[in-house]
Amino acid sequence: MQISINGNLKQFDGENMTISALIVTLNLTGKRLAIEKNGEIVPRSQFSETKLHDGDKLEIVGAVGGG
Repeated sequence: MQISINGNLKQFDGENMTISALIVTLNLTGKRLAIEKNGEIVPRSQFSETKLHDGDKLEIVGAVGGG
């Protein structure tokens, strides 16, 4: 399966990957993230339910704290 992440094409094995599984694969577990899939914001509560498909376009943004 090929997915565009922040404009870069990435290849993944498997067809039943969810956003939660992708976060683990990309070593982003525990980070505060906003994820947009094909132009729609995906609520964090739906990460484990939202399946990814070949050709999906994701934008992943991490929160940065400071003061």
